[in-house]
Amino acid sequence: MVFEALHRLGSRADRVLLYPREMDTLVANSTDRDSQLLVMARDRFGVQLVPVEVKRVGRGQMKDRKDETWDESITKFLAFNQTAYERVLHFDSDVTVLKHMDELFLLPKAKVAMMRAYWHLPKLRTLTSLFVLLEPSEFELERLMEVAGGRKGDEYDMEILDRVYGDSAMVLPHQHYGLLSGEFRSRDHKNFLGNDYEAWDPERVLEEASLVHFSDWPLPKPWILWPATVVSQMVPKCKDVSGVVDCREKDIWLKLYSDFRQRRKDICALLPAPAPE
Repeated sequence: MVFEALHRLGSRADRVLLYPREMDTLVANSTDRDSQLLVMARDRFGVQLVPVEVKRVGRGQMKDRKDETWDESITKFLAFNQTAYERVLHFDSDVTVLKHMDELFLLPKAKVAMMRAYWHLPKLRTLTSLFVLLEPSEFELERLMEVAGGRKGDEYDMEILDRVYGDSAMVLPHQHYGLLSGEFRSRDHKNFLGNDYEAWDPERVLEEASLVHFSDWPLPKPWILWPATVVSQMVPKCKDVSGVVDCREKDIWLKLYSDFRQRRKDICALLPAPAPE
């Protein structure tokens, strides 16, 4: 879906998909969706397919976690191994791409460019790994893998990247590249806006954003059906503004999810998976 969006929006950059080498492009039958989607990405959207070995930090170092939202996979670090390119833009799959973002490749040189996790400000100034512009380097890959091998039990790719590049990364504006879906549920937008005097305009914010990242914990990711008991509590509430009911945040939030699921159905022929019990 990300590659379809980049293709539709006219991105001129190469598109590369790192996928588990256990998959292949030989479509065994009509239900072999993994292979079908790989072939679609290659043939319809010009994606270069690169099989890789999935990298994971040893489970023995992990704390006991009962939720399955986060994975210890650090496979995204393999983007640093794409040394045929001067720059690589890596972002997660739980996003809706609104603009092509090719302008980022023209930024001044920097080993890594990331955004601040603005939702943690001001208590914690950390980088977020949901969107990474990087300069491929075998040295940097080895450096990251070494840090990952000795990481603490509660550190994932985001914490590792922040530990390595927290003091040297170019910081990108989160208002354009790091908008969270959960921002439309928030009552306080000071962290997102960067000040406490600017008026919050959800329609303008969405119009200026290049990408929306789905993050509405404890709701699952958009390809999972919502638990019915939670949805009513999570939907943004309408507001009374000078006697006028304002439901823009609710409408935008619901539209983001419905649009994602409709595109997933139309492009990938996939319906939402049932929510875990």
